[in-house]
Amino acid sequence: MSGDCAPVDEIAPPAPDPGRMGSERLSRLRNQMRAQGVDGAVLMHGPHVTYATGHVPGAVDAGHANHRRAVAIVSASDGPARLHAHDPAGVEARPPLWPELDDGAASVGEAIADVLGEVTGCRVAVDGMTGAMARAGVLDGAELVDASRVLVPARVVKTEDELACIDQSQRHTERAMEAAQAACVPGSARTEVAGAFLAALQDADPESGPSYRNGTAATSAAYQNGIDPIFQPMPTRRDGGIRTSTGHVAFPTGVDNPVYAEGDLVWVDSGVGYHGYMSDFGRTWVVGRAPTAAEQSLFDRWVAVLEASLAAVRPGATLGDVGRAARAVEPHDTPWLPHFYLAHGVGLESAEMPMIGTDLGPAFDDAYVLEPGMVLVFEPVTWTDGVGGYRAEEIVAVTDDGWRLLGGGHHYEPFRS
Repeated sequence: MSGDCAPVDEIAPPAPDPGRMGSERLSRLRNQMRAQGVDGAVLMHGPHVTYATGHVPGAVDAGHANHRRAVAIVSASDGPARLHAHDPAGVEARPPLWPELDDGAASVGEAIADVLGEVTGCRVAVDGMTGAMARAGVLDGAELVDASRVLVPARVVKTEDELACIDQSQRHTERAMEAAQAACVPGSARTEVAGAFLAALQDADPESGPSYRNGTAATSAAYQNGIDPIFQPMPTRRDGGIRTSTGHVAFPTGVDNPVYAEGDLVWVDSGVGYHGYMSDFGRTWVVGRAPTAAEQSLFDRWVAVLEASLAAVRPGATLGDVGRAARAVEPHDTPWLPHFYLAHGVGLESAEMPMIGTDLGPAFDDAYVLEPGMVLVFEPVTWTDGVGGYRAEEIVAVTDDGWRLLGGGHHYEPFRS
């Protein structure tokens, strides 16, 4: 159980090359489109737009984001992807489109035709269809394909530049969390701890933090807070607070403003984007004192689950192999939150494929084979009723012969009060 954030590795990680990253991503996307007989793609989901064009939509509320959608149009043939965006922030883009509005649907159809030509009889991958687009018959005559069929297999194996982005983002989050942990003391409120974290994100940004224009980040490269940071005091018993339908403690719960008391176990979670690529920081903090022997035991068990899981990670292993290795360490209780997973992927979204131990079931896990370049965020949970639980996260990339850590922090240090 972490009494302090582990120190961030001072060895500078390799910097990503955005131009090369964009070229390799577009090539991977087109390879999937051609392999599946898809002629074109019309993308409006933010991470899909980023993957195709490099544009990172601003982190804003859902209503604002839907109204001001970025649109990417990709042909399976050669040539750049077409981007229409508000505030494109240095990425080459055409004027914005308004796919939510009846008055804007015709322009969407014209842009699609300009890139893909006549779509009748074509297979077009889409990740959304607005009412205005449907009423205008924008893609009438085309065979529509779920865009996730081409985007998920393209995105699941990361390039070296994508891995460098995740590594940079994770290190930046770890540095900012040092300020948050220093603020998490008896008598402090969640808003104070979150404020310390968010301030540190910008203060430590080597690009001097994001500038803002019209409510959205004005640079695709700046760090963005992608998930409202969670600093949740946890009950010591499973029936001591809100529970899920699986009978376990609920995490995360709604955003309120608890005041921390000495001895609280605080579960921490946050994600920060860099070039759109997310970090995922999870820890358990003890407020105002060193952990007890029983709390230390929770941490020791968590380390055992993590080490057993990592020992099973290698190319050719299945998700089922990794899950069984974790369960063997804690055979009497699933060592993760049953409404979540033992591990999940991370990239342009904070949780993406692959996922281990979900309600997709053992058959899914046994059929999913690990490959070099896949990313896994392990988040085991160990629990003892009456003591509480320990939860933390560790990000690794699958390599040619095993795995390597992303980010500079780790959990293999003695407690420090």
